[in-house]
Formats: sequence, C-alpha cells, structure tokens
Amino acid sequence: MFKFLTKRLSDAFNLNKKLDVAVLEEAENLLLASDVGFSATEKIIRKIKNTTSKDQAIKAIRTEMIRILAPAEGSLDPRAEEEKTKVILLVGVNGAGKTTTVSKIALQMKNKGLVTMLAAGDTFRAAASEQLESWGKSIGVQVITTKDGGDPSSLAYEAHNRALREKTDVLLVDTAGRLHTQSDLMAELAKIKRVLAKQDVSAPHETLLVLDGTTGQNAISQAQVFTDKIGITGIVITKLDGTAKGGIVFDLVERFQLPIKYIGVGESAESLLEFTAERYVNTLMDGF
Repeated sequence: MFKFLTKRLSDAFNLNKKLDVAVLEEAENLLLASDVGFSATEKIIRKIKNTTSKDQAIKAIRTEMIRILAPAEGSLDPRAEEEKTKVILLVGVNGAGKTTTVSKIALQMKNKGLVTMLAAGDTFRAAASEQLESWGKSIGVQVITTKDGGDPSSLAYEAHNRALREKTDVLLVDTAGRLHTQSDLMAELAKIKRVLAKQDVSAPHETLLVLDGTTGQNAISQAQVFTDKIGITGIVITKLDGTAKGGIVFDLVERFQLPIKYIGVGESAESLLEFTAERYVNTLMDGF
C-alpha cells in the first residue's frame, strides 16, 4: 500500500509540477485504507500539499511519520528497582501471538545476561503450557506450569514467589487469550495483577498488550478495552510482515500515547524487534 502511494506520487509529479486536489484525495484515501487514522493522515497530507517534486514529497512523508511515532519509542527496561524481580505480564486476545512473543522476549532478556523465568499462565488453551515448555527448553529458560484448567492467579503467585526466592532478574507471565468483550475473563486478568502485587506492590512492572497487526481497526477497540479494564504500560504489535495494514501503529500512538515496545515481522526469534520510529517508517515505506 505504501509502495503504491510512493508510485502514485511519482506518476503525479511526472505530469504536473504540483499535486492537484484529486491526487491529494487519492493519497488521503490510501493512507486511511492502510489504517493510518484521520488525525495522522491529515498531518501527513498537510505536509505534502505544497511539495514540488516526488523526492520532496516522499521526504516530507517520512519526516512527518517519524515525528508522529517518535513519542512511542521506549525500550523494555529489564531491571527492576532495589534488585527485585522485574515482572512483565503479557495480555491480549486469542491468536495475537502472546505465547510466541513472550518466549522471544525471554530469549532477548537471557541474551542480555539476565536470569529469566517464564510462567505458563494460559491454563485454558489445550497444550499451551506444553508449547511454552518447548520454547523454554529450546532457549534454556525455566518455565513454571500447572495443570490444564488450573488457576492462573495461583500459578502467577507461585511463579513470582519462586522468582523472588531464586533472585531471578525477569519473570515473564503468559496469559490466556480472551476476547476484550468477555468481562469475566477480563476480571481474571485484574485478579492476576492483584495477586502479583501481594509480594511486590509495584508488580507487575509492565503490562504489555499484544496486538495482531493484521486486524486493522479491531486493534483500536482491543486497546481501548484492555487499557480501560486493566491498565496497559506498552504495546507489542505482531505479524506486521504479512499485512498492508501497518499504518495502524500511527492510530494507536495518536489515540493512546503508549510506547510500542516491540514489533514482530516474522517467525524467527530475531524477528521481534525493539521499536524505533525511523526504522519502522523506513521499513513501512520500502516494504517488510
């Protein structure tokens, strides 16, 4: 979609020295179709309206996109204060990629020299614990589990207790996927957060919402409910390698002013990237 926008602007400047109303409207529609959102789209169109060459227009688009996204930069600080275990809770709907994402973050933490532990808090989905255990074995990270159908709050408490006893640097807690409209399951997440705070009032130190980048505007409604119901400190956006809807990041940033901690652009462990505005925009414009 963004490559097509670049080509369309190039074609327009080959015919005229200035972008006419029709081309600007087409550019606006292309941005909206990519889920960039009204606010960010208006800012971008305003910047290219008076450009006089393709290169000038493309530079203006990149510069404005980076400016919009820059406030969302913020890496995941793995160290808690007072040498306590840093507790990171991952939440999101079914199929967003939480279990894979939590495993990739665990590997990154381990590669930074941090003692890392995983808690298999998805006790609802069949074989979810086995999936996380398999990841843990492959990356050399301890995984705390309970039986299928067990109480995820109790599991989170036990994992946190063990992490503190063993002086673990980072505890990553996976959770069961749930529709943002399921109030009882959302209440369960709030309970997990309360239980984690019993042994450290500042825990969880991060609550990351994992969003599927292919869902477009559905990601906005998910982010709204999870923010309202349990509180979110950051966002991870997955599956951006297979979608033309990468513009959703702009709308998320404009609406929620939350940091984007990571973006997922593939299946490998290395494909979970810390978010930077410049790298993301360049990748978006040039193709994943």
